[in-house]
Amino acid sequence: MDLLYFALLCSVLIFVHELGHFVWAKIFGVKVLTFSLGFGPKVVRLRGRETEYCIGLLPLGGFVKMLEENRQEPVLPEDKRRTFEAQALWKRVIIVLAGPVMNVLFPVLLYFAVFLGDAKFLPPTVGVVLPNHPAEGKLLPGDRVLEIDGRRVGTFAEMRRIIGQSPNKELKLKVFRDNQHVEVSVVPEEKIVRKPLDIIEHVGEIGVKPSQPAAVIGVGRTDSPAFRAGLRTFDLVTEVRGRPVRTFADLDGVLRDYRGDTVPVTYLRPVKVPRAFGGLADLAVYESGVAALTPEASMGDLAMRTGIESADLFVADVREGSAEAAADLRVGDRVVEVDQTPVPAWSTFSERLFAAPERPHLVTWLRAGQRKSGTIQLRREDWIDEYGERRPRYFLRASNWAPTIHEPYVQNPSAFRYALSSALEETYDVVRFIVIGIVRIAEGKVSLSTLGGPITVYDVVGEERAKGISYFVWAMAVISINLGLLNLLPIPVLDGGHLVFFGFEALLRRPLSLRVREVASLAGLVILVGLMAVAFKNDVERRWPVIQGQLKELFG
Repeated sequence: MDLLYFALLCSVLIFVHELGHFVWAKIFGVKVLTFSLGFGPKVVRLRGRETEYCIGLLPLGGFVKMLEENRQEPVLPEDKRRTFEAQALWKRVIIVLAGPVMNVLFPVLLYFAVFLGDAKFLPPTVGVVLPNHPAEGKLLPGDRVLEIDGRRVGTFAEMRRIIGQSPNKELKLKVFRDNQHVEVSVVPEEKIVRKPLDIIEHVGEIGVKPSQPAAVIGVGRTDSPAFRAGLRTFDLVTEVRGRPVRTFADLDGVLRDYRGDTVPVTYLRPVKVPRAFGGLADLAVYESGVAALTPEASMGDLAMRTGIESADLFVADVREGSAEAAADLRVGDRVVEVDQTPVPAWSTFSERLFAAPERPHLVTWLRAGQRKSGTIQLRREDWIDEYGERRPRYFLRASNWAPTIHEPYVQNPSAFRYALSSALEETYDVVRFIVIGIVRIAEGKVSLSTLGGPITVYDVVGEERAKGISYFVWAMAVISINLGLLNLLPIPVLDGGHLVFFGFEALLRRPLSLRVREVASLAGLVILVGLMAVAFKNDVERRWPVIQGQLKELFG
């Protein structure tokens, strides 16, 4: 099955490439003798009025044979003006350029088809406002963003994309809040995103998330009404006096009405199952319970009156043997400070640690009301990425548990526009990434060991096909762009080499001699064969562990 999909991918991409040459040759009146898809023995051969259409047995190439004067075949006098050489230079440039351009533009259609299938999205409703970000104090949980700078917004993804494209630019948001429209101005902060190949992107962020926290509670004080009622950290409240509760905001709103009155609170408590499935998974099951909670009659907030707060800052897991465990951080502890600076949310805690990942940090937490401190050093792991670059990764080996509740999905209000704009953006990103990769290889910053050949393509096709048809289409788009851009390399025998010849022709005002072009083409062929040999060697080296394992299975 993988072989079938591999053949399909190669055939489609080669057809698209050669179709570009063929169509523009026909448009300019060049006589096309053969349009062949694939090499080797001809499986299909059809004769048109002047063109023979063939399908070869091996779908690893193709060609468009045009009438040329320097070939062995004689050119009839009436066909002199229909040879490739007889065309104006700009026409020949377009004919040669059409193949790679088709390979670069074809993914727009592929991506468009994939994105068009994205029918449902989260609405542009603010679920969480992160502390110490531009949206703090300007947007509130539950706000529905309707417009940004007069442009209607229908989904959270669209809102995030507009904000991401506007770092340090003031945006005017039209928000629906408490049954009325509110105008809000916010300036997205600039975030630097570092990607492979030393690519740096500047992205705008305002610090909002689309889904509200679930009604998972934290109970840090042992002298609080919640603790006395039997509630514990990480309990998931489902009802208060029969009223359903979904989000923490719901819980806050319901308990606001009760001051000094005892109310039944129904909850689900996660209980870990040791060595679930024979130690194959970490598993917890819910145990239900009911607590009789009596909020204090004071005028304070929920935490003051009940001892209930969001579970966001409470530690839910600490890895054994980690620096966090060695610092005596334990499950149920509530993080309060990093380097003697208060942290209002787990996101802030994480941001401050990763802002200076290589140095130790003093972390302070509460355990049963008592302050404790310890030094935490993020774990560093160096790895070699697929481009041969050594990169460090840092890990925080303690985590919280803050599940969220998303609103019902909405239909994409402008599916066509979304699919087209997303397809163009994705194609641009892939083209930019591949071009930078080629430049990095030429600079010697990326090893030739990153090159892949047909075996790598085969493996990628098999992996993506197994995930689903949309993943296969996605892989086809990336490989198509690769094929188009590689064909533009200034290597004779490739389309880019022909364009170099045309460049010299434009400068010298005459074509290069046939002898010069033949020698250059031979040199280009040697370079191309060398690159293919390197790519094949890399393929074999990547597959060698798998091949060894298969040989061991066969021969014991």
